[in-house]
Amino acid sequence: MERVQARVWRVRTAKGMLTFVMLLLSLIMIIPFAWMLSTSFKIAADVFVYPMEWVPKRPTLANYIEVWAGKYPFYTYYWNSIKLTFITVIGTLMTSSMAGYAFAKLQFKGKEALFLLYLATLMVPNQVLLIPRYILFDTLDLVNTHWAIILPGITNVVSTFLMRQFYQTVPNDYIEAAKLDGAGHFYTYSRVLTPLVKPAVVTVIILNFIWHWNEFESPLIFLHDKSLYTIPLGITNYTDEFGTHYSLVATAALCALVPMITIYLICQKWIVEGIMSSGVKG
Repeated sequence: MERVQARVWRVRTAKGMLTFVMLLLSLIMIIPFAWMLSTSFKIAADVFVYPMEWVPKRPTLANYIEVWAGKYPFYTYYWNSIKLTFITVIGTLMTSSMAGYAFAKLQFKGKEALFLLYLATLMVPNQVLLIPRYILFDTLDLVNTHWAIILPGITNVVSTFLMRQFYQTVPNDYIEAAKLDGAGHFYTYSRVLTPLVKPAVVTVIILNFIWHWNEFESPLIFLHDKSLYTIPLGITNYTDEFGTHYSLVATAALCALVPMITIYLICQKWIVEGIMSSGVKG
């Protein structure tokens, strides 16, 4: 009896410590967002007052008015981010799902070697490819166009791996049944198997949405015209020779977070399920 009680006590203690650590980490993650939210309603003079004011004493909406109707066309940056992210995510979903289906269900010579080679590209830093990519796009007259961001973005190794892992969990009986009905590979891929891996599809959409929505490096290199800027580049306008206007930066960043937070809250169940399943199945 004493052993059972001691074991129960140890389990409860471990759970309590784990809960405390998770709450502490959550607090550490939430503090920057709370500061950003508070700063977006402050005038510039109150941003760095000491002690820090979590609740502004002189709240104002002037920062939001300045961001959306001020000197810089933030609404244009917002639309550019929406357009680029939407096109790139749809393209990534198509290429990764097709490649994942091929690597999981099709039989062809050198499939495993090709897949390992494909995964090996993850070891090549993106910075190494920037100069060759710039030279190529400059030759094709694609520099300073959104295509310079879209074309490299529609292929994603991690998304392909994720889709492959899920397709491998689908029994081949579905494919055999589709063949008996006269279905080809594309019909089997699009109408039979893909609807069965919805968690993977949602995960690919969300992860790529977050990545491309926040992408800064490629737009910085390839986009020169400010009318083509995305949100991350547009936010740099609030830093000038006089310093950084933190209240405006916080406001713009908070506005940029709204789509990501909304989508994540709606789809978090499928994201967690997709990531966990991709690691334990295959």
